[in-house]
Amino acid sequence: MVFFSVPLGKLVRGVSRLRGGGSALPGLVVEKIDPGFMRRTLTTLPHGVAVVSGTNGKTTTTKMVVELLESQGLKVFTNRTGSNFTRGVAAALLGEVDWRGRLDADVAVLELDEAHAVHFVNSVPPRYCLLLNVLRDQLDRFGEIDKTAQLLQHIAAKTTGTVVLNREDPRVARIADTLTGQDVRYFGLDDSLLATFPNDDEMRAAPGSPAPGGLPAKPAADVVLRKVGADSAEFEYDGRTVTTAMKLRGVYNIFNAAAALTLARSICGGGAAATNHETLLHALSQVAPAFGRGESLTVDGQPLDLVLVKNPSGFRLGLKSFPAGGYATMIAINDNYADGRDMSWLWDVEFDSLREGGVDTLTGSRAYDMALRLQYDEVPVGAVETDIPAALAAFIREGQGKPKRIFCTYTAMLAIRRELSKITTVEVVS
Repeated sequence: MVFFSVPLGKLVRGVSRLRGGGSALPGLVVEKIDPGFMRRTLTTLPHGVAVVSGTNGKTTTTKMVVELLESQGLKVFTNRTGSNFTRGVAAALLGEVDWRGRLDADVAVLELDEAHAVHFVNSVPPRYCLLLNVLRDQLDRFGEIDKTAQLLQHIAAKTTGTVVLNREDPRVARIADTLTGQDVRYFGLDDSLLATFPNDDEMRAAPGSPAPGGLPAKPAADVVLRKVGADSAEFEYDGRTVTTAMKLRGVYNIFNAAAALTLARSICGGGAAATNHETLLHALSQVAPAFGRGESLTVDGQPLDLVLVKNPSGFRLGLKSFPAGGYATMIAINDNYADGRDMSWLWDVEFDSLREGGVDTLTGSRAYDMALRLQYDEVPVGAVETDIPAALAAFIREGQGKPKRIFCTYTAMLAIRRELSKITTVEVVS
């Protein structure tokens, strides 16, 4: 079958790219005609497959893990387009394998949507998995939060080697109790940072209520995030405390760096003998934000930060990651399938920090819903324009001379990035 499916898949991929089609179409074709393609290709890798999943942070964390492993001399295959469905992985494979279906890589590190990861691990059991968090997100797709936890538990159960868990998220940490035979490792936070990263129960608790019950005792973590600076972070592992510069912005990205370090160290074997710590930390310091996830651009000579927001936790941490004043601010909210149809989650975000400076522009298909939400938090709003290209052009034109930030849902981010690519004075800040 490989002598037919791979050439056909590559042909579909080439035609799709010429026509500007979606990145996942070739994967869908090869999945239909050769269901064993991914398993046959990936199970031969020397270090196996690592799956990264969870509600928030998959794309940036996967990018970090890949760059950390490459710093250790490993050849890494990953789904770089960010298409985190199984067909996206298959499509990415078609771009990397030779005509006989052979992949030149030591390890695969794959970002997978929680629901699609379940189907993937049934076909290709990973040697490693990293489970980041469980937060209310796209309730119309995933249902309630405990359903998402069950999806992650299934990924962990199918993992044959090491499972890396977030010890600060009770629903993720409890997965360890269901496992038999896997090596379980944790990443975590210093107690001084816990209030910055509330879990889902803590975010929804009434002010002043006692903390919800978590684990009886907090397990030791392989990597602990101790401090977060403006452009640096302090981690503890192997009994040492290390400080490194960080290009990534956003407190959420820095916590995910602890997760990435834990997984990378696990794949490399952990310990000083298996890992070159200097190159590992240097690689971490050089990781730039993934496409649209806290990405820093320069537009007409002024900085513009593009911040993806898709659930209450992500929006809250995004707001915490930038100064409250001194920016021209735009919020772009869509409700397409990839964003989630149910936008009631906007009411679980506090927008008080925007009250003094206000929001210059609201856009997207749910711009007026966002305007109503801001009205309740007494946040002044400038223009409301549902058409994203028109709103973006006006926002850039009228905000000249000020740094800019745009908080946007996924499809709104893609539309904004597409419009910005038409402006010749846009630069990506590395």
